[in-house]
Amino acid sequence: MTAIAPGIATYGVLHGVGVGPGAPDLVTLRAQAILRRAPVLALPRSCDWGGSKAWEIVAPSLGDVAGQERIFLTFPMSKDPARLRPAWDRALDAIGARLARGQDVAFVTEGDPSLFSTFIYLQREAPRRWPGVRVEVTPGVSSVMAVPAVTGIPLADGQERIAILPGTCGLDDLDDVLARFDTVVLMKIGPEMPRVVAALERAGLLDRAVYVSRATMAEQRIARDLREVGAERGDCFAMVVVAKKERSGVLAGDVPPRSRGGVP
Repeated sequence: MTAIAPGIATYGVLHGVGVGPGAPDLVTLRAQAILRRAPVLALPRSCDWGGSKAWEIVAPSLGDVAGQERIFLTFPMSKDPARLRPAWDRALDAIGARLARGQDVAFVTEGDPSLFSTFIYLQREAPRRWPGVRVEVTPGVSSVMAVPAVTGIPLADGQERIAILPGTCGLDDLDDVLARFDTVVLMKIGPEMPRVVAALERAGLLDRAVYVSRATMAEQRIARDLREVGAERGDCFAMVVVAKKERSGVLAGDVPPRSRGGVP
């Protein structure tokens, strides 16, 4: 519990805890320690009748903690403010009620709390709703790091630049990004696979791309020929990594000119 200056409400600590890309043994020791001592776990899910992937990741190592409360909070997979605002209000009210009682709340998020995470919006809103509340972030292994580990394709050496884009927010500038960056990571592909494949074909990069769904999870799938998945609808765990590998490493001492367009 955090002590606040006189005249200001005393709140518990709000933790954003990243639990990694899916494999339970990639949950960090720090994350486990915070989750074990927090009196309340806030667990996001996409619908009222579905499970929480975040809880699925931590449950094997965390188990049941005596006296710990788990609250499942629904965040619809939608861009419609009319659907999102009521869900957010309910979630914030539930979290705020516990913080106001002086209870620490650990909001458990897949991957890392600071990258395309629901927790980011909560982190921004917290000071306005609960003045003086302390917010602490525990980083997690991001899927951006997990995908190179399972594919064996490094993201970048000392000469290469990376772009990370969410596929769910539109890919109108993908042609330009593919031309300008050495490695492009497309997260949360959703229904955009046909557009991604078309852009890669235009750029002549289809053979430099790999598709990974649910990296490190039991259901992991890797496709090195994107034509196999070109017509599929991906999910929020589906990613495409495009790695040109046209620049020599820093130890080679010879950086060739770019063979494709972009900023030198």
